[in-house]
Amino acid sequence: MSAAYILVVDDEPDIRGLVQEILEDEGYAVATAENGGAARRSLRERRPDLILLDIWMPDLDGISLLKEWSEDDGLPCPVIMMSGHGTVETAVEATRLGAYDFLEKPLSMAKLLLTTERALEADKLVRENIGLKRRTVIAHEPIGRGTAMQRLREQVKRIAQHDTWVLITGEAGSGRETFARYLHSQSARRDRPFVDLGVSGIARANAARELFGGEQDGHVHYGGLEKAAGGTLLLDEVGDMDQGVQGQLLGALDTGSFLRVGGTEPVNIDVRLIAATQHNLEDEVRAGRFREDLFYHLNVVPLSVPALRDHNEDIPELLNYYVDYFATHEKLPYRRFSVGAQNYMRNYPWPGNVRELKNLVQRVLILGAGDEISQDEVENTLGTTPSTPAPNLEGLMSFDQPLREAREQFEKTYLEYQLEKHGGNVSKMAKEAGMERTHLYRKLRSLGIEIKERR
Repeated sequence: MSAAYILVVDDEPDIRGLVQEILEDEGYAVATAENGGAARRSLRERRPDLILLDIWMPDLDGISLLKEWSEDDGLPCPVIMMSGHGTVETAVEATRLGAYDFLEKPLSMAKLLLTTERALEADKLVRENIGLKRRTVIAHEPIGRGTAMQRLREQVKRIAQHDTWVLITGEAGSGRETFARYLHSQSARRDRPFVDLGVSGIARANAARELFGGEQDGHVHYGGLEKAAGGTLLLDEVGDMDQGVQGQLLGALDTGSFLRVGGTEPVNIDVRLIAATQHNLEDEVRAGRFREDLFYHLNVVPLSVPALRDHNEDIPELLNYYVDYFATHEKLPYRRFSVGAQNYMRNYPWPGNVRELKNLVQRVLILGAGDEISQDEVENTLGTTPSTPAPNLEGLMSFDQPLREAREQFEKTYLEYQLEKHGGNVSKMAKEAGMERTHLYRKLRSLGIEIKERR
């Protein structure tokens, strides 16, 4: 596991050396660049966690370099500007382009270290907030006091102490991502990034670029493996990965390095890889859809998350958690479930698992009235049928084709039905489909479904 990696860009060798020495004494990994061209090369070699950037340099000034980076994919990390001859206009322009802060020379080393620490912490909080907004409700640790969940939490804690790859299996909505995040939080990598890359939501043409990154005309796009450097990368629904990308990933795991799409220089891998899937990968291997050698690479430590019906004793605790969450964070009215409602739900099969339970709680808090949620209200909510008739799949798709093609055809039919049902409202559609909006937009684009036509 690596420490935070900082790039110092300054044309004065004394300043470069001094800053590098002080930062390394504080436990950071540090690289230096003497001008703009060297800074560009450093960014191609490795994505930094923070850049200290001088403004006045002989070949290319820092403001121009900052503008160039901000116009690519956005700044790759926080940037702290340094200058001995800065003006108010320069500082304003740097801030407009996204610089975190502006330090005047001669540098105060105490202020430099404090600003560095704050910039790294602020970046971590930004990434965590983006993740929380994208996923709406994420428990900090898996909920449940039943025997199965207690045993699984203990197993995760033991696995977390060893820096090995993990394969998490379980039905859709059972909490695979929650366990992946819990594993990361218990590991030595907890202070480094956790990156969730949803494989099924990426168009095939972009899959390699999103995982390995890309280079074109001197510009660098960092993929999931580099964004998670030093931390954990979750490959969600890895069973849907294109076979060509499977081969590239296998090569990267074998060698410990990879090439960005369009790149020529290898990039070292420094991540814990967690793969998650609702599919039986052994069946996928036998069917020729998943590489056997990659399966054995990923399946170093298997972790199986039980379906909700198999630990239904945890349902009351889950209900309390989600009621408290929605009442606190979405200002929904606080209501309690009656004993009869809880008993009914303990015997309900929950095909959508914890995600279905979460959606049920949100729905009854929005639509219901009164302090108590009755069994009748729960039954009516779970048994609600959509006003839009469900499509007859047999009349819309052929079953005489490979499973992958049939799956794509089903996904298109399903998503078109959901768009029609919700009148083109992607937020409502994402909730019912159990998908993140970012992944849903990508999936719609990859299947050629136009949203505007449905609104």
